[in-house]
Amino acid sequence: MIWISLADRADFLVTGQVEYSLSNYRQVLTAHSLHFLDYLSNSLWISTITAIIVTLFSSMAAYAVSRMRFPGRSVVPLLILAMSMFPQISIVGYLFEMFSKAGLINSHMALILPYIAWTIPIALWINMSYFTQIPLDLDKAALVDGASRMKVLYKIIFPLALPGIFSSALLVFIACFNEFLFAIMLTIDYTAQTLPVGIALFQGLHGEIPWGNLMAASAIASVPLVILTLIFQRYIVAGLMGGAVKG
Repeated sequence: MIWISLADRADFLVTGQVEYSLSNYRQVLTAHSLHFLDYLSNSLWISTITAIIVTLFSSMAAYAVSRMRFPGRSVVPLLILAMSMFPQISIVGYLFEMFSKAGLINSHMALILPYIAWTIPIALWINMSYFTQIPLDLDKAALVDGASRMKVLYKIIFPLALPGIFSSALLVFIACFNEFLFAIMLTIDYTAQTLPVGIALFQGLHGEIPWGNLMAASAIASVPLVILTLIFQRYIVAGLMGGAVKG
């Protein structure tokens, strides 16, 4: 990918030799017709908002399911997990019809809403498996001292569960950032389309596939994900290991 993005196709066709340059990257970042920065900002915004909302609600739901006793407690996570069993292609038509009537087609909300429903199950399961490793005695001690349930959650459980929460948030962000089907079906133009759709729509002047631009755009698109993974690597490893290992 990097090799193709740095190769100058024009020089290769003229001289038969590959000359390396940053022309593909400059064109991707500066060509107004490609709208690359619009696609990138849409992806970052939609993925970030979705990750924040999903992390907040899945964390609270995971705390309730893993720490409290109520009728149907064991069924709730199974029902939520069942939501992820339906393939996207089976519901995208209904979503398109519903969002068309609501006037949401080609808006950020047209992607944020289905992304939330799509990613909550995996975030809930990751957080649940991590929350169950935290001793219940901590909750009981805090409640005896007069703390409310919300204070226990935000002052005790959340700080201890940060690795799992970061892991689920990053997985949600990556899933939304790379999602294609909902993005191409529920948006129309660059004002709402995300980066995977934008890259797929790249075309040359004569309808040919601009491989150099495609590879340059793909390389740039991977940068935010690589940076986030490197920054939160410690939390990711701790979160996944904590959720997988019991005892």
